[in-house]
Amino acid sequence: MTGLARRLCAYAFLEDLILLYPVYALLFAGHGLSAAEISTLFIIWSCVTFVVEIPSGLWADLFSRRLLLTLSPLVTGAGYALWTWLPSYPAFAAGFVLWGVGSSLCSGTLQALVYEELERWGRAGSYARLMGRSQALGTTAVMAATALAGPVLHLGGYAAVGAASVAVCVLGALVGRSFPESRGGRDQARTPDGSVPRDASRAGCPAGAAGPDGPDGPGGPGGSTASPASPASPASDGWDEPDEPDESGFLTVLRAGLGELRGSRPARNAVLLTSAVTGALMIDEYVPLLIGSMDVGVSTVPLLILLVTVGVAVGGWCAGRGARLLGPALAVGALALAAGALTGPAGAGLLALAFGVFQWATVTCDAMLQGRLSDRARATVSSVAGFGAEVVSVLLCAGYALGSQLWAHSTLFVLAAVPYVLIALVLLWNGSGRRRGSGSGSGRERGRERGAGTER
Repeated sequence: MTGLARRLCAYAFLEDLILLYPVYALLFAGHGLSAAEISTLFIIWSCVTFVVEIPSGLWADLFSRRLLLTLSPLVTGAGYALWTWLPSYPAFAAGFVLWGVGSSLCSGTLQALVYEELERWGRAGSYARLMGRSQALGTTAVMAATALAGPVLHLGGYAAVGAASVAVCVLGALVGRSFPESRGGRDQARTPDGSVPRDASRAGCPAGAAGPDGPDGPGGPGGSTASPASPASPASDGWDEPDEPDESGFLTVLRAGLGELRGSRPARNAVLLTSAVTGALMIDEYVPLLIGSMDVGVSTVPLLILLVTVGVAVGGWCAGRGARLLGPALAVGALALAAGALTGPAGAGLLALAFGVFQWATVTCDAMLQGRLSDRARATVSSVAGFGAEVVSVLLCAGYALGSQLWAHSTLFVLAAVPYVLIALVLLWNGSGRRRGSGSGSGRERGRERGAGTER
């Protein structure tokens, strides 16, 4: 595992190793907030995410992405500190604002940095595998935080839980600061393991020269001798970071991102697909309600939820394989979701399968999106996909809230499987259409060849 992969996994693990996650609702209620007041905090959180999501992508395309990944956990940790040491409704609201800003700074930024570093060194094909494994470790961190929150809360109260959460954020910032970043004029080119090669212009070496994995390694006899400041160097690739990006710089990047969506149908389709698949996964927030409505004891509910969480982790770990099976896999996941919701406690295994497939699919869609974008506005377009996912999530939550007045949780989960079925059908239809088109094209080519042979 390269240094970049280790940093990515550590960053994802620390991002979710927050002991406040499983108990913050109890913290709010313990300080006198009603269910309605807690709901307003969630609304504030969602509104901040909507407002900051796309601007954060612009920042990531103008400023150092490593800097934003360093600031992200610090901003979020400041929010947790307000919750812990100034517990009141205004502090809780301010904390959600900071959490929303912090998560938006990371959204799209991390994906863009990782993909570009891998692509620069010819390893873009491992992007989905690395992101999937990092997300699987993030899911593992959630389980670890849930297991640790109870004992820490018992020993030191909310102050100890909050202090541990803030400390984890500081560690996350240190990991973010250690990421390699080759773009822009400020940083020397680095290999994916974070080291500085003797020949910093390896990304610009001519065909046939030894790459970073070649027998001579970076800076070997087969490498270019250009300096880091040469035109071939990744540190001077024509995309230098301005010290103080002005309004025209923001507008230029925004126009570049929107122009890429208008001019590239594959990129546009990838944004729509990623938004739909990722946003529909919001249904996993209702799994505890579904399992709680089943005929099981209260003590059994956490165990069944844990089983589903393990399925999510396994799905993330399997990312990077079988991308061509996205359509059939989503269809299988949708059927498993519906069947698992209708079969009671015995269907928990099917729910784990379904959410494992959906987790695998989100990483697969993200890899498809990154592969269809240019470097100039990569984070901006990624944030557009994130914004679309937020829209889908809000619509799903609104539909679930309205539907809960009419139907049981099991019925709502069956309905939640419908979007995945529709996405699968569209993918299967497009795939069959491309096969028919290529087949007819091959037939026309063979016909022309036969005609040419007759003439000869």
